[in-house]
Amino acid sequence: MAFLGDGVLLTFTEVPDEVEQDFNEWYNREHLDQLVNMPGFLRNRRYRAVDGRPKYFASYELRSLNDVATPEYFAHLADQTPWSQRMMAQLSHFHRMTCRIGIDQSHGIGGALTLIRLFPADEVKAPLRDWLRAEGLPAAIARPGLLGGALLENDLAIANAPATNQGMDDFPLAERQEWAILIDGAEWEPTRAAAIEVLGEGPLAEHGIDGDVHIASYQFLFGVSR
Repeated sequence: MAFLGDGVLLTFTEVPDEVEQDFNEWYNREHLDQLVNMPGFLRNRRYRAVDGRPKYFASYELRSLNDVATPEYFAHLADQTPWSQRMMAQLSHFHRMTCRIGIDQSHGIGGALTLIRLFPADEVKAPLRDWLRAEGLPAAIARPGLLGGALLENDLAIANAPATNQGMDDFPLAERQEWAILIDGAEWEPTRAAAIEVLGEGPLAEHGIDGDVHIASYQFLFGVSR
């Protein structure tokens, strides 16, 4: 099964240890359900890091990437429940990416994934995308235990829409073009090995990436869909 829809919202979060249990209960019992019932949201998943950081990672599959730049979505951000307000105020780390799907070679939902985040310059994007589509991702996901992979490309205009269009001054602005490569599998160790050996800093350097590469592996926790 490929990604549902044409866009993906990614969020990366951390909280202090003393509120982590409440944070997980909120995510599982309220937050994912709220968003999956909003216009355009199709399937939401969340993960916890087993190697690397940030500790928590979530993906929200969207019918269209523009669904996170609508008045309805902005109204939701501005009118949180008391539980959501309490949890959002406790976040010690928050980062989001609003991504167009550059390549989708995914298959089903695995129990783990490794995520590679990188910052390509404009001049290397097209050849890097071509290499990932034709060689990099197919070689990685052909390994035993791997299930699929994808390239997600952050759209800065959509990512910054809450701040630029709605005056949410405390909303973090994205300033650099960021990509995320996802390698999905049944267990996290094979996904990490494939990410490092096939798509890591060495191979990416050969295709114009300067070494600013972040790799983290995650275990699947919970998901909901329409």
